[in-house]
Amino acid sequence: MDISASSWLVIVLAVLAANLPFFSERVFGILPWRAAGKPFWLRLVELIVLYFVLGAVAFFIEARQGNRFQQGWEFYAVTACLFLVLAYPGFVLRYLRRRPS
Repeated sequence: MDISASSWLVIVLAVLAANLPFFSERVFGILPWRAAGKPFWLRLVELIVLYFVLGAVAFFIEARQGNRFQQGWEFYAVTACLFLVLAYPGFVLRYLRRRPS
């Protein structure tokens, strides 16, 4: 896989992973939740865990491509903010959209 394809793969996975907690009533899209709806704190925990999972996937793809570059705290702060921005459409559809009454 070339660098361009692997970059697009990580971007598509990031969009899907960021929106999964808001579009699914199952925990991580797999485990059923017993209550009527998932609470907001559980969606945030899912978002944080999926951020680290996606980071591990990107790390392994980068290591497989060749040189793995050292990253400082700035890189992780920017990617965490970007992950939250990618989650915004799911948040809007779950919590801010008006539902017909």
